[in-house]
Amino acid sequence: MRFEVLTLFPESYAALKVGIIGSALEKGLFELNITDIRQYSEDKHKKCDDYAYGGGAGMVMTPEPIYNAITARDALRVCKRIYMSPRGVPLTQSIVKELSQQSNILLLSGSYEGVDQRVIDDYMDMELSIGDYVLTSGDLAAQVVINAVARYIPGVLGSESSLDEESFGDNLLEYPQYTRPEVFRGHAVPDVLLSGHHDNIRKWRYAQRLELTRRIRPDLLEKKQ
Repeated sequence: MRFEVLTLFPESYAALKVGIIGSALEKGLFELNITDIRQYSEDKHKKCDDYAYGGGAGMVMTPEPIYNAITARDALRVCKRIYMSPRGVPLTQSIVKELSQQSNILLLSGSYEGVDQRVIDDYMDMELSIGDYVLTSGDLAAQVVINAVARYIPGVLGSESSLDEESFGDNLLEYPQYTRPEVFRGHAVPDVLLSGHHDNIRKWRYAQRLELTRRIRPDLLEKKQ
């Protein structure tokens, strides 16, 4: 899988070079290309924003540098092109799974008040949001998408079974996890997890998933019905 990222702040993607994702990148399990949109500005000062027609606060990213960057990185339009936007479709685990089936994904990270609408209309396939809030740019959101999708690439996780009972996979939250010591500051690991009885453990974990979902995210149970 190949990720193409278009951004004004390429240095902000350093976080993807650590941990599980960073290790996967080093092993070549997927490709990540970060492109600085400013490199494709035809302005002598590499300016990529201007005032909005109609007035209003803030600046808007101009279309020409973005178009040039898109053309340079995806000339044949083989990528699934995504603009990270608070007004986009909410990111869910099912969308993550769908995106994991793509071979090439291009993520456009907007800044300021956003990008010229003509870029979105003519050159993007979808707008995607990671939540009902606004960030200073789409860069953190793009990193969330890369992290979530990359976990489905074979070999990225130490065990593929790690994906089986995760939160949201079947509209249920994940069950509680415990490790050593058996007793920590007066709190013991549930007896069933020490029993070695795999069927009882499986039933207990499912019951915990139902209870946690009912208490924290009852909306997910409605989707499950």
